Amino acid sequence: MTTETTERTEDYLKTIEKIIEKKGYAQVKDVSRELDLSSPSVTGMFKKLTKMGYINYEKYGGVTLTAEGERIAKKTMEKHSTIRDFLLIIGLDEEIANHDACRIEHILTPQTFDRLTKFVEYMNFNQELPLCLDHFKYFYETGENIDCTLSSRGECPVHGKDHKASQK
Repeated sequence: MTTETTERTEDYLKTIEKIIEKKGYAQVKDVSRELDLSSPSVTGMFKKLTKMGYINYEKYGGVTLTAEGERIAKKTMEKHSTIRDFLLIIGLDEEIANHDACRIEHILTPQTFDRLTKFVEYMNFNQELPLCLDHFKYFYETGENIDCTLSSRGECPVHGKDHKASQK
């Protein structure tokens, strides 16, 4: 069953998957606690997710994901991870990166997500972040744009000799 999922549906499936990964099964109370919702609200959503073909739910029992539910959950978790990594690369702290990734993961087009994924893979492949990211962080903090080339690196306020010496 391939229908357009909502942010709420994706959040539920992602939460169920995380709980199952952690403790092997999920129950209404687990999802209720994780999403800070009432048990009746979660039970109602479980009924909808069952009708949609995303979960297997037995009243007073556990819940498991169908193959399609698991696919959506894993894809949402992958998006979250990639977006969080991107936000960390550009200098946000982990709490903000996680919060924003949770919101952004639902709205990206496949093309944007593919581009972000390749960017994060590229950045993680390189042992050192490119010089331009150091310059971006400096620009963000100071508002000052740096014209740093290989030949002028000695005068660079981020990479220059004077700066490196003052960092020690």
